[in-house]
Amino acid sequence: MRSTESGAQSRDERSIQELVKDLSQQSSELARKEVELAKAEMQIKAKRLGVGAGAFGGAALIGLFALGALTATLILALATVTDGWLAALIVTVLYAAIAGVAALLGKRKVDEGTPPVPERAIDTTEEDVEYVKRSAKEARS
Repeated sequence: MRSTESGAQSRDERSIQELVKDLSQQSSELARKEVELAKAEMQIKAKRLGVGAGAFGGAALIGLFALGALTATLILALATVTDGWLAALIVTVLYAAIAGVAALLGKRKVDEGTPPVPERAIDTTEEDVEYVKRSAKEARS
């Protein structure tokens, strides 16, 4: 009986060794895939941040135009009492409205891109770690 028990024990040890080897290979592959996912997610967030920053830059430029138009409006209003200042005021309001829309667009894009961490990759990695822990406990039982 002893020889059959030692033969069974040898098969069990070999199976455990194979399982550990498989676990190691799968863990390495999983880690590589998680890194790839994190990179892809970071690229998407960086692009969103870039678009948001560009919109803020556009809002600043158009805001500068609004300031120039407001200045022209004040000059025209003080220099003459004609319809010219009213036209300049309309242009000022139009530029200010465009700057407001661009600022809101920029804020929304920056909010979409922040925080600049790969949230989905972190979540799936945590799920994978929990799965491996459960599998290891079940294998020991």
